[in-house]
Amino acid sequence: MSDPIAIERIGREKADLSRFFDVADRLYARDPHWVAPLRDDLAKVFKNENPFFRHGEMQLFVARRGGADVGRIAAILDRNHNEFHGERASFFGYFESEDDPRVAAALLDAAAVWGRERKMTVLRGPTNPTLNDEAGLLVDGFDSSPVLMMTYNPRSYIGLIEGQGFRKAKDLLAYWFPLEEKPLERLSRVAERFRKRSKDILVRNVTKKTLAKDLMKIREVYNEAWEKNWGFVPMTPEEMDFMAARMKPLLVPELLWLAEAPRPDGTLEPIAFMLMLPDYNVAMKPLRGRLLPFGWLKFLFGVKKIKTVRVLTLGIKRPYRQSGIQSIMMADSLRFLLSKGYTGSEVSWLLEDNELVIGAVRLWGGRLYKTYRIYEKAL
Repeated sequence: MSDPIAIERIGREKADLSRFFDVADRLYARDPHWVAPLRDDLAKVFKNENPFFRHGEMQLFVARRGGADVGRIAAILDRNHNEFHGERASFFGYFESEDDPRVAAALLDAAAVWGRERKMTVLRGPTNPTLNDEAGLLVDGFDSSPVLMMTYNPRSYIGLIEGQGFRKAKDLLAYWFPLEEKPLERLSRVAERFRKRSKDILVRNVTKKTLAKDLMKIREVYNEAWEKNWGFVPMTPEEMDFMAARMKPLLVPELLWLAEAPRPDGTLEPIAFMLMLPDYNVAMKPLRGRLLPFGWLKFLFGVKKIKTVRVLTLGIKRPYRQSGIQSIMMADSLRFLLSKGYTGSEVSWLLEDNELVIGAVRLWGGRLYKTYRIYEKAL
């Protein structure tokens, strides 16, 4: 532990990314809850083809001690965020460290220096690489594996980050629901009332065949429904296409919904959408990040064991938020999930001060079971 800590800048080429990913593999080798992301998919995020790099920058750092890599971090700049919020913020993400304050200090200092070099005034994170992706440090709920596209880390990271002067900026909450018949009865009644009074509103599933055509509508709802949320940055068309291409193989049509209302000119305005996904982390966990050579077989076998889902998004434009439109999407999704033997669902993530949504989640039986934190520090 007395060996000095060296910080190395690395690129985003294949060999560099392999080294970057190896750090996490080594640190979590004995952690029963960690789920390694699929390397081939994660690597796409770091490639120049990712539309993020049209308005953002990223520098990878690796901490080295005694001839071994013992930590990593990415320093991130999102010009779209700063323009939208009128800030000079830099971010850090993909943080991993041995339980050694010296390693964490060296990594976070490297990200801070990188931000100062670009005249930024705050360092915030973790975001991987933005709040539109995976984000937050797990600070409560360490007794189970993360669900699909949610972060995970050991409890020790709280002290490592707070020990360097970082303080809470915002908490992101995850709620757990048991999937049961009783809520379905109530949802169905609400949905039927909505159908009777809003016969002109079309609520339909989005399939893999219609996804490309519907993406523009989904993006419109997404960017308008979340516009006032803390930390939100509108997604560009290219970013939405990029994310959809990564997620398309995982989509279940019965769990992706789009609602449209007629305009005076006869066209349809997208007003709401909802996306659920099976918790594919259950199937990915045994793969240790690799689909080849036999990972595909393990994955297909593991998919049959999935009994839980994640509600990723439920976006409704402001004029329709009290209409009950979500009841149709929720009731039909729950009916489908029960018919397939699903037993539980995570709703994540919710901003801690989104009282309207949190109240609804609690009303329907959700319980808070994991908390994630975005930290910040003045530069």
